[in-house]
Amino acid sequence: MYWCKIARTAKEFEAIAKLNYETFVEEIPQHEHHPSGKRTDEFHAENTYLIVLKNQELVGMIALRDERPFSLDRKMGPVERGLPEEALDGKLCEIRLLSVRKDHRNGRVFFMLARALADHAYEKGYGAAVISGTVRELKLYGQLGFKAFGKPVGSGEAIFVPMYLTKQHYEQSVAARFQSKRYTFYPGPNELSVEMKKVFQRSPISHRSYQFEASLKRVRTMLLEMAGASHIHLLAGSGTLANEAMIAQITQLKSKGVILVNGAFGERLKQQAQRWGLAYDTIEMEWGEPFDYSDVEHHLKSGMYGWILLTHGETSTGMLNDVAPIKKLCNELGIKVCMDCVSSFGAVRFQLKNIYLATGVSGKAIGSMSGMAMVFSNHTIEESQTIPTYLDLGCYSNGQIPFTYSSQMLASLEIALGAYKQNERYDLLNTRYQTLLMAETNKELEFLTGQGYPMIVTLKVPSKTEYLVKDARLSGFDLHAQSEYLKQRKWAQLSLIQPDFEEAFEKFLLWLHHYKAYEKQ
Repeated sequence: MYWCKIARTAKEFEAIAKLNYETFVEEIPQHEHHPSGKRTDEFHAENTYLIVLKNQELVGMIALRDERPFSLDRKMGPVERGLPEEALDGKLCEIRLLSVRKDHRNGRVFFMLARALADHAYEKGYGAAVISGTVRELKLYGQLGFKAFGKPVGSGEAIFVPMYLTKQHYEQSVAARFQSKRYTFYPGPNELSVEMKKVFQRSPISHRSYQFEASLKRVRTMLLEMAGASHIHLLAGSGTLANEAMIAQITQLKSKGVILVNGAFGERLKQQAQRWGLAYDTIEMEWGEPFDYSDVEHHLKSGMYGWILLTHGETSTGMLNDVAPIKKLCNELGIKVCMDCVSSFGAVRFQLKNIYLATGVSGKAIGSMSGMAMVFSNHTIEESQTIPTYLDLGCYSNGQIPFTYSSQMLASLEIALGAYKQNERYDLLNTRYQTLLMAETNKELEFLTGQGYPMIVTLKVPSKTEYLVKDARLSGFDLHAQSEYLKQRKWAQLSLIQPDFEEAFEKFLLWLHHYKAYEKQ
């Protein structure tokens, strides 16, 4: 298996020095011979090396640096003088030491290095890269997207052409067209099925039309059957909007409540409630830890509270909170239960009967385009004179269509909901989750919590593989780790909602096997 990473260890730098010597001393006579058979680049301390390995062997490399002067500056003066305007939009970097062992020059390694280069340069904010391209490989450089911008430099067998590469040129290159598939494990947005993509090629229809009204009615019916609730209110927006509308309704209760927090989205509920001026106390646990239900019971039986607000599926930790005992106790005490089900709705079967308010969204587990927010209730909601109009669920009651919706988003959602008629979507997600659990049993993965659910898992990343997320991306695997709360805790996540999960996870496990074995050396 070919895979890519950033070089960081003395052992890797030694292998780089050997490949540097083989290529730029023995093959291209650019430097003098040396009995060590190694050559350390003069800019080694400033270089970032992207390397490709065949299982455990280094077979290709490329180096980047952005310190001036570049080696090209020394040969031809400041490179900006010769570069076209398109290459001057952003910071420049220089590429050096592009090399692949002779017995691995099959195109795959070059293309992998090119993609890794493009990914890394984009994340670093580089606008363009320059390189001294050997005249021996001008065709290859052209396939990677490089363009010449100056006359050849050097002499004898070591003649080079000044070349540059932009993101746009790479994306239009042969390398980009033939690069291996990239796999994502993000919890959204979803990669849409072919059928769902087609609806966005249709002309939009008016939200006042009979056709739209009929589609909306079918969607409402399917959602209510899934949820077991009495009423559904659909808004054009994200899950955060749904929670905002839910909390706006809580303000009408004129009572104090309890907010349960054991993750980032419990924290967000607390922040939203604070902005709305709600009176509440919190019960907070460490992220990923279950709630102490004796403590919850003690609070609720105090007689001080009229409502409770909590997150069901806590996306930040991959934890499914056990809400059954809370619902039972609250129903006995007449306390209204309000739940953020944005990540759990559509992932696991559960009923919202006897819930006061609950939220969901079209993206996430349902697998449709993000942008349709849902609020369920078991009571009729009347219009309010104090809640902002767009957030007032009373405006959406009884099937009303108060504001503009996207007909394409609604059609996409209807298609996605069709997968729940015979529970196919639930079964698919559960099968995928069992695959993840088997990987944990086999000690290939380690999860943050044992109370997970089939939407997303949070991985414990060992200290020895702290660079795992970056290196996985360079090899074509996008783990979810960009959210600030994940960065702070050095957590990584795998979502299992994307259409190609089976293929992606199989290839990721193979990559992870090689990565862990390599890191142990």
